[in-house]
Amino acid sequence: MSTKQYVTNIKNTVQSIWAGLTVTFSHLLRRPITVQYPDVSVKERLPERYRGLLEVDTDVCTLCQACERACPIACIAIEIEKDPANPKNRYMTRFDIDAAKCMYCGLCVEQCTTGAISHTREFEATSAAVDNLVLRYVDPLEPKLPYKVQKGVEAPRRPVGSIVRTRLPAWNARSPLGPAAEPSAAPKSDVEVKNP
Repeated sequence: MSTKQYVTNIKNTVQSIWAGLTVTFSHLLRRPITVQYPDVSVKERLPERYRGLLEVDTDVCTLCQACERACPIACIAIEIEKDPANPKNRYMTRFDIDAAKCMYCGLCVEQCTTGAISHTREFEATSAAVDNLVLRYVDPLEPKLPYKVQKGVEAPRRPVGSIVRTRLPAWNARSPLGPAAEPSAAPKSDVEVKNP
């Protein structure tokens, strides 16, 4: 290697280091972009078409189960039973949405003809236990009858987000078992060791 090529290599190295440092130093003089979450209202900054937690207004659900069939990851579970006295009458005993599995694609919302299921602007779904992220919209002890669609009349849906907000405090509750009640089993090995 010649002396001229050696000096050129050093010059190129110094120039590339200086180019990188100018970018770094320029960021030192700028205001930070990071938003401190609790201090700033994030809901006001959400995009107009933001898809937050799903909610269901069971008062306008027709029990068609189109949302359950449309869900590609099966996070919606609906159970419908027939009235033993009159088999033509059906009622819903379960409508669960597993928010831990939901990918917020919106396919279930598109399928709903009455607007019973919709995305809210709620996004705070932290929980102490993953089991609490299953939103239960129907109490099995109080089954829901299907909504009868009337021609030319829009379904009387409650304001979007009002149902989920009432359920959010339960998500922060502890697991029904609690950490003390959970079994402390030793991890099992995939390979069994046989004694001779």
